[in-house]
Amino acid sequence: MSYGIYIGRNHSADGHAWLAGYGDEPSSHWLEIAPRASHAPGGRIEVGVSPSADLPGQRSTIAQVAQTFRHLRVSYSYYLGVPAPITNGGLNEHGVAVRDIWSTSRKALTRMTPPDQQGPNYSDLARLVLERARTAREGVDLIAALIAEHGYSCYGGNSHIIADPDEAWVVIEFAGAQKLWVAERLGPDSIRASRPGYIGVIPDSPNDEFLFPDHFISFAIKQGWYDPAQDAFDVNAIYGDGKGRWDGVAWIEDEMRQRAARPEKIGLHDVVFAIATERLTGDTAGYGQIVPLVHPSHDALRVMWHAPVGPVTAPLVPVFMGMTEIPLEYGIHRYLTTGESARFLDERHSERNGDTISHVAQGAEVTHSAFAVHKRLMHLAFQMQDPLLSEIYEHWRRSEVRLEAELPDILRSAEILLEQNEDRLARRLLTLQSTHWLHNALQEAMSLAEAAEKRVRNHGPLNLGLRPMKPNQVW
Repeated sequence: MSYGIYIGRNHSADGHAWLAGYGDEPSSHWLEIAPRASHAPGGRIEVGVSPSADLPGQRSTIAQVAQTFRHLRVSYSYYLGVPAPITNGGLNEHGVAVRDIWSTSRKALTRMTPPDQQGPNYSDLARLVLERARTAREGVDLIAALIAEHGYSCYGGNSHIIADPDEAWVVIEFAGAQKLWVAERLGPDSIRASRPGYIGVIPDSPNDEFLFPDHFISFAIKQGWYDPAQDAFDVNAIYGDGKGRWDGVAWIEDEMRQRAARPEKIGLHDVVFAIATERLTGDTAGYGQIVPLVHPSHDALRVMWHAPVGPVTAPLVPVFMGMTEIPLEYGIHRYLTTGESARFLDERHSERNGDTISHVAQGAEVTHSAFAVHKRLMHLAFQMQDPLLSEIYEHWRRSEVRLEAELPDILRSAEILLEQNEDRLARRLLTLQSTHWLHNALQEAMSLAEAAEKRVRNHGPLNLGLRPMKPNQVW
């Protein structure tokens, strides 16, 4: 399902825009760096969904480009049969950030989707934008070109928010294999939340604010879904779920507008609130991301704030484009990774079946999984929300204030090194510092979880029923 929120720069205390959100998937999640890479002419990459997906299709290939861009992303191992590894987006070296958010298509479009659908899926599109786009508009044009040439594979419709320091776009891709998509531009005065992604009334033809293919409106007319003589073309009503802004979207957009109206406007702590509040964020949130949309003096200095689970009970910690590696604890582990329950860290059965060997390196598996540790802490807090949940929430928010205060000195130190052509030292500094912050957060989470379990057990029995305890959420 997922959730994303964009805040234009005119609402920001720091004078830059923000893109934030989380992914709603049950499987394991891990942070990774995809390096810049060169590719031989004539290369192809596989995209789409398989016959075993919930909405089946056929895998196909598209042309690889000569060079793909460096980017930070969170990957995960399962959603509705989409082939792993899957990503909802991240941040690339050119400052393009992407968030994928579910967006249900009209039921008739989903029924229209053939069982041999082909073309990139939602994760493919998010990854390809990170790998190939230098601006948000390039990302929109890339999605449009890919769908026009190859089609689109889906599980019922999806959307993306693609943002750079100058603008952002909401892009919705529809089910039905009709190559239907639409994009709306977001600017400096915009505050837009997506869950699901939605677009309302659009003009009769594309312009600077709205983009869509030539047949977008005519197809709806042919289906009898739209009469141009009667109404304006409301995308959500005609091609979407018809519900407009969901209650949670309306609540957080209105909350952010109230905060933007203050003299101090919106700062990092407000953006954290938008994806960490227990009214919106629980167990379904597999991780958290916040991207300050800026153009630093060097691409290596781009920052993405990352939480290994939903930040309602986890801290957001800065990671850098210039890092050379991610701590193993924040990388892939076997916990909740699809397929690992049938594999071994042992190759005795490999001659019979090559897929019996774990896809996780033994050396990685012996480290603590940040994802698992923070999940434990989350469900301890959910079993004693008063006062444990609020205490843990406030603990991490104070941690983020401290990190925000430390961050400028680290960035400036790395900048000085880069200006002196000491690229290796700058990257080493960024890697060591972020690793230090991430390790500290993990150690704190482990200590908090040990103390929390004792408090919960002392308060009463652990919840052994099949109905989990959790905060009340708007959606």
